[in-house]
Amino acid sequence: MAAPSEEPARAVFSSGPVEAVLLALEADDEPGKRLEWLREIMELLREQQHRLLAVKGGEREKKGRKEKNVESNLTERETVSERVFQSIQQILVKSSHEVELACQEESHRGHLEPQLKLIAECFRCLRNACVQCPGNQGMIRNLNLIDTTMHLIGLFQKLDVDQESHLTAFRCGLQFLGNIAAGNEASQKVIWKDTFPDLFLYCLQHPDEKVVAYASMILFTCLSTERLKDLETQNLNVALRVIEAHRKHPESEWAFLIISDYLLKSPELVKSMYSKLSHPERVSLLDLMIAKLVGDEPLIREDLNAFLNHAELVASIFQKKSKSVLKLASTGPDNDEEALTTIRLLHVLCEMTANCDLLGSLQAFPGLLETVVEILQLTHLAGKKSPNVFTAMSCIRGDGDISNPAVGFKSHLIRLIGNLCYKNTKNQDKVYDLDGIPLILDNCSLDDNNPFLNQWAVYAIRNLTEHNKRNQELIAKLEDHGLADTSVLKKMGLEVEQRDGKLTLRSTRKGPSWT
Repeated sequence: MAAPSEEPARAVFSSGPVEAVLLALEADDEPGKRLEWLREIMELLREQQHRLLAVKGGEREKKGRKEKNVESNLTERETVSERVFQSIQQILVKSSHEVELACQEESHRGHLEPQLKLIAECFRCLRNACVQCPGNQGMIRNLNLIDTTMHLIGLFQKLDVDQESHLTAFRCGLQFLGNIAAGNEASQKVIWKDTFPDLFLYCLQHPDEKVVAYASMILFTCLSTERLKDLETQNLNVALRVIEAHRKHPESEWAFLIISDYLLKSPELVKSMYSKLSHPERVSLLDLMIAKLVGDEPLIREDLNAFLNHAELVASIFQKKSKSVLKLASTGPDNDEEALTTIRLLHVLCEMTANCDLLGSLQAFPGLLETVVEILQLTHLAGKKSPNVFTAMSCIRGDGDISNPAVGFKSHLIRLIGNLCYKNTKNQDKVYDLDGIPLILDNCSLDDNNPFLNQWAVYAIRNLTEHNKRNQELIAKLEDHGLADTSVLKKMGLEVEQRDGKLTLRSTRKGPSWT
């Protein structure tokens, strides 16, 4: 870029570098030169000291109502700073007329490049001016620049051209809206009123990844508990497109934050969304539930209330769909999506029952334990019937067969049984009545497709036998009749001994008694 003339700068430099460049911008009508001046303003506004001039002037003006000796150059600065945004407004309005003509007549589109570059640079100036500067945010908002921006973005949506400058201007406009909304409730209200839901419905499924990310940033910044109700009542498609955006762009933090910090706090919204999502999208949503459950921060009360409802939803869907996993015993390379979703539902239930605040409701959930034991039995039998994804495989590789979609499924079933029986005599007795104890013992062989299977079996047997004489006696009898592998019991840290003419099960490890 050619170095700008120093003459205009010397004339007004005492009013600040931004204002100095502004005079050059206002005096130059040539689009290429105006673009250079705008770029210089944009670079200056990257620095906080230049962004805050307007704020300082405003603060001194308030004091000036009580103090008559206000320094004239500070008042001047505030006025000149507003002129920066007024000049940008004029450029945007003028350029929008050119874009309108291009939307109406295709012949005008070939001459649009300079205008699109000017629009993008104006948005960059506004974007930078808003960073950590509420004064500039308010001044820009009061000049109706949000409305001007939304008008241009609406034109960009209609403009059917394959130009990088068109896409760049669109992106920069979204960045500006995100920055003027950041930490500013007044701006958020205006943006929400002017953009919801149409802007988000359009941008969240845009082919450009950056457009999706910037729109997600705006949505996250403007969302609140109150505005979340707008998604629950009549604009479910916005929430659905956030899930879709996260699945397509999992590395984008904004869609993740919208789901984690807002959508998952609404049980009604999650229930409505789940019924309309595709299976891959359901897996994405369930993975985010898992991430929330296993995160470093414990669930706060608001999250717990929501997750108690999520637990009921997940448990009921798992009960209805659990047998779909049996299709994996016969499907080819194109694995059944419903079955894969059911596998993730099981994983969510394992993490939910690992949370003490959620455990009780799932231990009491009607029919859940019975379903889990039944599926363990059916997959165990399927694996023995013929070689398939449920067949135990010894030492294929250290991390299991990565091509097997059911890796860890039986481990999770046994883990869930153990969780549901933790300090719960009623569930311990249910597993006894369902013949679940011999089934768990029969699933203790080395299985490379089920990492930590032995460890989860130890955990389940420990929870099944704690303070439960009948279950202890059953395992002892199974061993005495050769129906329980002694080596397996030893690996579990258990052994059978005769005491007063009765067979009893005891732990070989030091620590509290299980009886």
